[in-house]
Amino acid sequence: MAKRATREAYGKALLELGQKHNDIIVLDADLSGSTKTAIFGKEFPNRFFNAGIAEGNMMGVAAGIATTGKIAFASTFAIFASARACEQIRNSICYPNLNVKIAATHAGITVGADGGSHQAIEDIAIMSAMPNMTVVVPGDGVSTEALIKQAYEYDGPVYIRLGRAKVEDVYDSSEFFSIGQANLVKKGNDATIIVCGYPLNDAIKAASSLEQKGISVRVVDMSTVKPLDMGSVLKAAKETGAIVTVEEHSVIGGLGSMVASFLAEHYPTPIQMVGLRDVFGQSGEADELIEEYNLTDSDIAHAVEEVIKRK
Repeated sequence: MAKRATREAYGKALLELGQKHNDIIVLDADLSGSTKTAIFGKEFPNRFFNAGIAEGNMMGVAAGIATTGKIAFASTFAIFASARACEQIRNSICYPNLNVKIAATHAGITVGADGGSHQAIEDIAIMSAMPNMTVVVPGDGVSTEALIKQAYEYDGPVYIRLGRAKVEDVYDSSEFFSIGQANLVKKGNDATIIVCGYPLNDAIKAASSLEQKGISVRVVDMSTVKPLDMGSVLKAAKETGAIVTVEEHSVIGGLGSMVASFLAEHYPTPIQMVGLRDVFGQSGEADELIEEYNLTDSDIAHAVEEVIKRK
């Protein structure tokens, strides 16, 4: 399968949208080469605006553009979108429920050598807490392209979390995707892995390795974290009786917290979370950091074996 970063798939999808729709306006905060919005800007310079290193202003401009009926896509690194521009997103985009799409790249620790200051490990929590905000975290290039195009059609604010590191495409068709709906990647009866974003491939590897031990593991790709596909979570809990959540994000306030909160209220189920545990990232190669913070396929498989013991 093809291997590419989800930010690259974003650039491709944005260009294709621009070729079909003249109501798309793209903004960037002086990082268009890295976020891949430069691809759009080169072909449609009159619909592309570089806001400079002024992320809060960019979100305000995007909000203003949205009030005219245009569809605004605003991009920068996830750490700057979620943290530096947090107030403007809250008050200028989410509060009035404007049609702005925030495609934030370089999320998580797989940013690598840029280090902890540039590794957003709390952005899902920040964005999910905002009323009216939809949070999308695709795990491969195919799903990214599909969900970016759906975000264009989707009414209201959307935060799309994208990565720098290359990942293998899991899917061969974009027909499987819908904002708000999880994808069943692998069937299984003994436990369920619910995953979002970069670790998708490792979750599949973990399930395959456990299969060799006679453990049948379901894999659910929760590419929309908010609104959570509660039907898929409830079905997995009832049918497999044990849940492992996997995310390249803090376990505090992320996918794991959201799944655990839902299950605690509706169907208490043993759950184990794989993610960063109240720590910042550090500088290093992506693969080294995934190992350092216990996010490998082996770590996921171990979590599944542990949670099954609690059934």
